[in-house]
Amino acid sequence: MLFCGPSGSGKTTIVHHLMQQFPMMRFSVSATTREKRPNEVHGKDYYFLSVDEFKEKIQNDEFLEWEEVYKDRFYGTLQKEVERILNDGYVAIFDVDVEGGLHIRKQFGRQLLDVFVMPPSVDDLHKRLVARATESEDSLFKRLDKAEKEMNYAFRFNHVIVNAVLEDAKLDAVKIVKEFLEDVVPEPDEES
Repeated sequence: MLFCGPSGSGKTTIVHHLMQQFPMMRFSVSATTREKRPNEVHGKDYYFLSVDEFKEKIQNDEFLEWEEVYKDRFYGTLQKEVERILNDGYVAIFDVDVEGGLHIRKQFGRQLLDVFVMPPSVDDLHKRLVARATESEDSLFKRLDKAEKEMNYAFRFNHVIVNAVLEDAKLDAVKIVKEFLEDVVPEPDEES
């Protein structure tokens, strides 16, 4: 399952909610070269790598998808992470940026539920990112510029959730996931 959207759209909060609702889901932990925030844990929130480590993994073709979002700021999905989840019998849930999501969609096609989480407006997104207080002014400007461009990709996804009210967005996400799971994994025949 793939959840994409601009930074600050609420996709990570929605993904964590879904994992509480659907115990068969496991979060696909992405790799990044950005600095670890104080509340983050290596291997749980991200795999925090140096730029050299990340580039070495690119050379070794270890990523399902990767992107250099800003100069020397890489993000990517490690193939071994997805294989680990699937081999353990779970459903992988991806929380990635839009470009990464489009790459993942190409690889999994119709097997993948894809959802774009969108803020109600760029102004609202700006307020959310400022409230986070995790960005410098320059970083905030770059994120907003990127987010505005990413919002134009919403039409390329099969489902769009406008996250104006978080509780409503969570309910929408649960409904979409339930419908997808019912179509992909039908209930066993009661006569069997």
